[in-house]
Amino acid sequence: MMIRTGVKVLQQSGSGVVQISRCLSATPKRYNSTADAPNLSFMANLFRGEIQPVQVFPYPEAADAEQKEFIRSLREPIDRFFAEYDPVESEKLGKPSDAVMEAMWDMGCFGLMAPEEYGGLNLSNTGYATMGDAVGGVDLGLAVVLGAHQSIGWKGVLLYGTDEQKKKYLPMVTTGKTIAAFALTEPSSGSDAGSIRTRAVKSACGKFYTMNGSKIWISGGGISDILTVFAQTEVDDPKTGKKRDKVTAFIVERSFGGVTSGPAEDKMGIRCSNTTEVFFDDVKIPVENVLGGEGNGFKVAMNILNNGRFGMAGTLAGTMRICIAKATEHANNRVQFGKKIKEFGNVQEKLARMAMLQYVTQSMGFMVAGNMDNGAKDYHLEAAISKIFASEAAWHVCDEAIQILGGNGFMTASGLEKILRDIRIYRIFEGANDILRLFVALTGIQYAGSHLKELQLAFKNPTANLGLIFKEGSRRAARTIGIGGADLSQYVAPQLKESAQFCAESIDMFSVAVESLLIKYGKRIVDEQFLLIRLADSAIDIYAMANVLSRASRAVNAGMPSAEHEVLMAKAWCIEANNRVTGNLKRINKRLHLENFKTMSSIAKNVLESGGVVQKLPVEC
Repeated sequence: MMIRTGVKVLQQSGSGVVQISRCLSATPKRYNSTADAPNLSFMANLFRGEIQPVQVFPYPEAADAEQKEFIRSLREPIDRFFAEYDPVESEKLGKPSDAVMEAMWDMGCFGLMAPEEYGGLNLSNTGYATMGDAVGGVDLGLAVVLGAHQSIGWKGVLLYGTDEQKKKYLPMVTTGKTIAAFALTEPSSGSDAGSIRTRAVKSACGKFYTMNGSKIWISGGGISDILTVFAQTEVDDPKTGKKRDKVTAFIVERSFGGVTSGPAEDKMGIRCSNTTEVFFDDVKIPVENVLGGEGNGFKVAMNILNNGRFGMAGTLAGTMRICIAKATEHANNRVQFGKKIKEFGNVQEKLARMAMLQYVTQSMGFMVAGNMDNGAKDYHLEAAISKIFASEAAWHVCDEAIQILGGNGFMTASGLEKILRDIRIYRIFEGANDILRLFVALTGIQYAGSHLKELQLAFKNPTANLGLIFKEGSRRAARTIGIGGADLSQYVAPQLKESAQFCAESIDMFSVAVESLLIKYGKRIVDEQFLLIRLADSAIDIYAMANVLSRASRAVNAGMPSAEHEVLMAKAWCIEANNRVTGNLKRINKRLHLENFKTMSSIAKNVLESGGVVQKLPVEC
């Protein structure tokens, strides 16, 4: 039996603890909030059937006039430099040239978010996203060189370093021309970051650790002299008093000795970014180089990744901007069948959808960055969604740009084939999209589950919890007769109220689906990945709708020149996204689709048992 739920609007409320039952890589074990510090995540609260608008409406203004001018002053010389930059040369060299690296060091590109006292530019997250747009529009390989160094390479020192660690290492990586790398992945622990085998053993004197092991696919692994490395260590369990293995993060210098690198990997794309295996053979690491505390490495790794994911949206929005520019230039000039191809409806549809995908990606990236700059703590679901959406949108936009250019797009001269090769990795690294979808669904579901558990406890002592019970009962009763559902009309510009209703309808359907899955499967939901993926895709579409509604309303309210165009994109996006949400959520509960998921599972088992395609050629017996 399905219990239909309504959606209520929170102003500053909502609490609970989310803990995924199984260890999923690239996900934090806990998504914390307490009664004193309520969870203000828009998406986390939607899983409970509640709207928490504070981080979405209005669109965050994270930079004042002075900060915007500072960002512009930094962007101008970088844009001039990139206008002369040749990404093909970097790809052929397998690295940026010495002259390019020297210029980027001089411009401060390797220390964008580090405090000024350590040699950095002290940019906000919004400023970092803006710079990401600049480099993303030129060369995604170069974007990885810069991002792997600071977004994850030395980010742990910034987030978790002691004063002594910051004073020693941050000047080296911001102005000292020392490259940093992030060493987490191993052959046996691609997506399961908790199963790493690299081990660090503390000496009997307690002054150092000896590390042995290896890491694979490390960006900057062959050129870095400082690495954030994660290894298993033996620690005392305070609950049991026994020894147990836990991951610890270390700051490792190549100069310690015993750190070597394999040959550069031959990759599909981002070929100017150095990627190698890194080996640790009896590396002696001072205890002072433990980062974030002994046994806290998993938390350190996940928070570094969570903290940096929003940057991908900013960077890939820049890439999409260039793809769209190439496609529109061709459409404006190419003549076929006596007409310029811009007059054909199918080309117009492609360009419109490309523009919408870029707009949503950019809106998400700067939404998350703005919230982080404004002090938000509960942004991990939204950051994961922005990474998933950006990487898949960029692939589609580039692919469609190639299609519009036809044969010209397939040729290297257009630059699009390189962009397509470079984009592909973004759906894999810093949390594979498949894993991040499970993170979104399971984290949200467990946050919702904590609310149901609260209700179950309330019914055990109804006299003491009448307020909570009546409040929940009234909400559900109202929902069953078609009132009391989500209402976003108060947050949007007048011309977007109808579009806001599409988003509201999706939210109502979503809350019902989440609760029905919790009731039906309970803890077993972790094994229902067919369903979880559809739930995650619905969450992504809902967050995308909320973003464009908020940003387009901002444009209208501020009287921006692009306001009318932004309204058009928001309207079109909400119609299509609502249709997708409807389709995905129907697949969660309809018997036909549930049976089809079982059929697909059977097909996959047959393929696996056969080692590939099962059937023979039609001409074979």
